[in-house]
This record gives sequence, structure tokens and C-alpha cells, in this order.
Amino acid sequence: MLTEICAEIKNYFSYRTDRFPGKYKIEGGTIVPAVDLKTDYFAVFGSRKNNGVHKVSDHDLVDEDEFKGAIWIMSPSKAFLDLCKDIADWQAKYGGVDSEALSPFYSESFGGYSYTKGAGSTSKGASSAATSWQTTFASRLNLYRKVRL
Repeated sequence: MLTEICAEIKNYFSYRTDRFPGKYKIEGGTIVPAVDLKTDYFAVFGSRKNNGVHKVSDHDLVDEDEFKGAIWIMSPSKAFLDLCKDIADWQAKYGGVDSEALSPFYSESFGGYSYTKGAGSTSKGASSAATSWQTTFASRLNLYRKVRL
């Protein structure tokens, strides 16, 4: 979920001095050549199997032949990580395909039963019946949004 959130807000909490482009491979779940991961989170770009945000303690890298890409050291704040947990909890509760919040229907009636959902709004001002974590948490995410990477 952290990968999707960082991509949505275009912010990987990385300074230019903490971005290491080059040729890498993943052997035994570790990055070769080694990058000094002096934080809990890092992002991999350019990999076929490991693109995205990773937590060092998760040891979730998949072995992969050499790829040309970049490793970014990330420094997200505790407040942002707490927000990500809130989003993940919301997504687990309301984000499934059977969720009423994600139904594409504004109103529906059948067999003598009918209902109408309240309309949300999107950033473009258009009406939208579906609710997503992006719209639900937009005001809290705006604090961390960047215009570009």
C-alpha cells in the first residue's frame, strides 16, 4: 500500500543525495552491490520484480538478474506512516470489490427495493458515486503531495 500512496502523492521522502542510480541485482534477498540503507524504508525503481517501496526489516526482495535502475533511501515521518496505516485499514474495510463504497452505481432499484448513494466529488469537480482511499484521505494527503518527483 505504501508504494501506491507514494506514487499517488508523488513523494518518496527521498533527498537527491539519497538516490543511487546504477546496475543492481538481487541475490539472496539483498541488493548487490550493497547500498547503505541507513533508514527503515527504501524504494526500488527499474526492477521487473522488486519495483516499489520496501521496509528493510521485511526482507521481501525477490532474487533477480541484473537490472538498470535506482535505489532511493526514504525518510518518511511517523505522522505519514500513521496516515498510511489509516489508509490501509480503510482499504481493508471498504476497498474490496464487494464494497458499497466502490460500487459504480449512484442509485439502484430492483424487486421493490431502491437506494441512492450520496454523490462525492472529484478533484475535477465532476460528480462521482464511488469512494476511494484517494478521495477519502485527500485532505490529509495534501500535506505530503509534491508537484513532481
